Amino acid sequence: MLYHILYPLRETVFGGFNIISYISFRAMCAAVCALFITFFVGPRIIHWLRKMQFTEEIDKDGPESHKVKAGTVSMGGLIIHCAVILPVLLFCRLDNLLVQLMIISTLWMGVVGFIDDYLKVVKKLPKGLIGRYKLIGQVILGLIVAFSVTYSETYSGFAWSSSVPFLKNWMLNFGIFYIPMVVLIVTGTSNAVNLADGLDGLAIGLIGIAAFAWGAISYVTGHVIYSGYLEILYIPGAGELAIYCSALIGASLGFLWFNGHPATVFMGDTGALALGGAMGTLAVVLKKELLLPIVCGVFIIEMFSVILQVSSYKWRGKRIFKMAPIHHHFELMGWAEEKVVTRFWIIGILLALLTLGTLKIQ
Repeated sequence: MLYHILYPLRETVFGGFNIISYISFRAMCAAVCALFITFFVGPRIIHWLRKMQFTEEIDKDGPESHKVKAGTVSMGGLIIHCAVILPVLLFCRLDNLLVQLMIISTLWMGVVGFIDDYLKVVKKLPKGLIGRYKLIGQVILGLIVAFSVTYSETYSGFAWSSSVPFLKNWMLNFGIFYIPMVVLIVTGTSNAVNLADGLDGLAIGLIGIAAFAWGAISYVTGHVIYSGYLEILYIPGAGELAIYCSALIGASLGFLWFNGHPATVFMGDTGALALGGAMGTLAVVLKKELLLPIVCGVFIIEMFSVILQVSSYKWRGKRIFKMAPIHHHFELMGWAEEKVVTRFWIIGILLALLTLGTLKIQ
């Protein structure tokens, strides 16, 4: 919004407004703004949620040590939405399709998650939103993203393709399978982040780390000189996504202030589904779908630990892990919650560095 208001005035009112054209400047502003918004609205939203008695009921099948968390305020994803969307509206170019898709995906899955949380927390329905309805919401978003990308002039010539890591300017064309793949990515990633949101600070810390990697990729992908030097796909306007990612980093740091162990608030599905949908959408609009398993590697591991656990018990009558998702397995092995979170963050940082390394190792 500020770009559209101030940049046209650089020649007639104040030449200093030219600084608003720099993505790096607006990204920095978005991160700082998101952080301060979190600190400002966080306590107020937490107070309101507590007043409304929107508190978490701990799953009886979860680890015994988690029983003390009963009564913790839930639906804290509302804080994240405020801290991400407001800076994006302020500092991004709103005529950019990629930014529009990120706003839509974040809010869309936020609404689905809010309904799920509301049914669980307020209506006391243990399962929340029925699984098939949640899946419908995820699939619809996947289709919106897929068709927006495939029929946009921005992606003309490579709409059905994805960049292949470690290979210079090499695209893999998925043809008619591209749209189902996008739906699978958006659906799977939103569920994966939701599954990882089981320990204080785990999911939001990993989101901040992944956002840093996506932000760097966005910046070089949207920069004609840097993308040419690195011999990666150039996507006009992709640099604006670095501002979205910066806002997400700021929001993650701010939310971690309240969500770190012992947590004052949980993000709930309101935040987890939205952030997961955002991670999947970023991979698609940047044409880095094949990098997603690396950038969001910990989330993918969490998801597959559940799939393996359920499949093994169903077909063999035996469990592979002490409990799934896998972070609970390590808790039951005797690791303190803080140790599990810290070590998973370290893995996330290593994967983020590996992701950035793929830009050069080609």
